[in-house]
Amino acid sequence: MGTSNTDITSVQPLLDYFDRILPLTHEEKQLVMSKFHPHLYLKKQYALQHGDVCQYFNFVVRGCLRLYQADNDGALHILQFATENYWILDLASFHKGIPSKLDIDALEETVVLRITRKDLIDLYLNGPTFNRIFRVLLENSFMHQQDRLSQLFSSTAEERYQSFLETYPHLLTRLSQVQIASYLGVTPEFLSRIRAKMAKG
Repeated sequence: MGTSNTDITSVQPLLDYFDRILPLTHEEKQLVMSKFHPHLYLKKQYALQHGDVCQYFNFVVRGCLRLYQADNDGALHILQFATENYWILDLASFHKGIPSKLDIDALEETVVLRITRKDLIDLYLNGPTFNRIFRVLLENSFMHQQDRLSQLFSSTAEERYQSFLETYPHLLTRLSQVQIASYLGVTPEFLSRIRAKMAKG
């Protein structure tokens, strides 16, 4: 999918998403069409590699991306999954133009609508509504990350898994046990025991 053929059809999922937060005018919808461009990530393809600067703010139309960091032993620590109607980026790298310490890759063939920092700033300047929309997005993301950190420090693995089931029920059949365990901060074997225990009631 190229970046020169953005049209009302390809950008419609994002327009619908924005309209649920704040209704857009015709002019604002035209702005979205001019600033966001569709892109296809193949399964296992990187959207961002550590050491690179994050160039895009991605809105997932179809598929699944994950944001993670690898430690010195090569173990992956998954920070976020992004499926349909979710956003994903390395915020610090994107806004500060600094090399990322994180990776983003596709767990499935994934279609996104993405925007560069320059185009995002243009969007803010030309459509004040977007300042409010993205403030809501970032506030919600910040609250989610705070809740996730709190869970990691104060919740049991069973409680974190239950929260995962409530937050991402649609991901159970789309993720491997290894990926879910990495997100929860446990080993796959320990996750198996949690699942077995829950199955017994």
